Amino acid sequence: MSAPSAAAQDTKLDGAVLKVAGVVVLGAIMSILDITVVSVALPTFQDVFHTSYANVAWTMTGYTLALATVIPLSGWAADRFGTKRLYMTALLLFVLGSALCSTATGIGMLITFRVLQGLGGGMLMPVGMTIMTRAAGPERVGRVMAVLGVPMLLGPIGGPILGGWLIGVASWHWIFLINVPIGAAALIYAQLVLPKDNPSPSESFDFLGMLLLSPGLALFLFGVSSIPEEGTVAAARVIVPAIVGGLLIVAFILHAFRPEHPLIDLRLFKNRQLSLSIIAMWMFAVAFFGAALLLPSYFLQVRGESTLHAGLLVAPQGIGAMITMPIAGTLADRIAIKKVVAPGLLLIIAGMSMLTQIDAHTHYAVLIGTLFVMGLGMGCTMMPLFTGALRTLSGPTIARGSTLMNITQQIASSVGTATMSVILTNQIRDSKFAAAAIGSWADPSIKDKVPAGAIAKGLSDAGHGFAVTFTVALVLIVITLIPVLLLPGRRPASSETGAGEAAAEVPVALH
Repeated sequence: MSAPSAAAQDTKLDGAVLKVAGVVVLGAIMSILDITVVSVALPTFQDVFHTSYANVAWTMTGYTLALATVIPLSGWAADRFGTKRLYMTALLLFVLGSALCSTATGIGMLITFRVLQGLGGGMLMPVGMTIMTRAAGPERVGRVMAVLGVPMLLGPIGGPILGGWLIGVASWHWIFLINVPIGAAALIYAQLVLPKDNPSPSESFDFLGMLLLSPGLALFLFGVSSIPEEGTVAAARVIVPAIVGGLLIVAFILHAFRPEHPLIDLRLFKNRQLSLSIIAMWMFAVAFFGAALLLPSYFLQVRGESTLHAGLLVAPQGIGAMITMPIAGTLADRIAIKKVVAPGLLLIIAGMSMLTQIDAHTHYAVLIGTLFVMGLGMGCTMMPLFTGALRTLSGPTIARGSTLMNITQQIASSVGTATMSVILTNQIRDSKFAAAAIGSWADPSIKDKVPAGAIAKGLSDAGHGFAVTFTVALVLIVITLIPVLLLPGRRPASSETGAGEAAAEVPVALH
């Protein structure tokens, strides 16, 4: 009787692991929250810096590109310098970038400092994931992923609310200044709690891989990020950097199998469960995150809600995810991943099916219920997919695997955001009155300049545009079921996950 009881106790997250989790979650929250907080400040930047939306959008794009550029370095740097040193360096860069952003006197300065922020922010999640996975061991990866899922939920929920409130009661400077005391506390916390580093400096650095992959990712995402502004994939600003970046990425793929220690270890794709998890992650992120970004826009543009109210109306999705994520994390440690993820996808499909019927007058009770159901599904999907991939790894491959998963999510989210934005933009452009109707919320005088009934017709067309876009996302979510159903039908045994090697690292991580 005592042996099973002890084994069950070992699968719980003890106090030492939870202390480490506190550091990692604090840093990840700052990094992810900062993306959505800044998104609601873009109109304010236009007014303050007297510039166009296209220019202020670079405060978002520059941050994203910096994230994508530095993520590939995280795996090697974690092994070379140690996770504690690297994590604290990333925190310091992020806090320094935040403080400098608040001092910006021009849009160029703000974009530059946002890039510095992104260089730090890009390392926080993959390095934090490595720290947590090593600390918890393979038997508790599911619970760890559930903990790390909290920042991913708080970003889209809390960002618009916090950003709108800070700009309203103080000024735009505080959306950056708020990171300084939180970051300082996180640095002190990390110094006290994170274990002493035990790096493995023997691995050589893949300079050629870095010269191929980091610029390749940056150029590719620059091209993709320019699609909504250009309105077409065929624009030179889109296609030239995307093709050049794509060619560099292909060159990296061909190169990656040659060195013993490549920048990103593509040999990990020999692991079937990791490969299927990454494919499912890619498709899910394109569809779900691309569509999720549109939800606040629907409330702002079609229903005329304030930024604060739009954030509150989207919150049920996060509440749903918070309910199921801890449950899914526990189940992911006990049963096959696909038995957790597949039901989650079915819940999202049910919710997304309702959104395909959305219009300018859909009752809020229906929307809130739909978002709650989708949140329940999201809690069973995102982090269990990370669990499915990382649970099969051990030793140095953990850092490489978490880096690979984070790159996948970052690129897929950017592609999804651009794709869904272009579909929606083209739908609205096809309507004669949709643009005027959307603009009438900010400028009521527009109603006097268009024919009677034009505003109602325009809002109806805009609502239909959102419905079409959600239909595309629904199709992609349905397709995501294919790689998920191909995942193993049983939980890998300890011998298959390399538990012995990983378990040997746990005392190092906890003491």
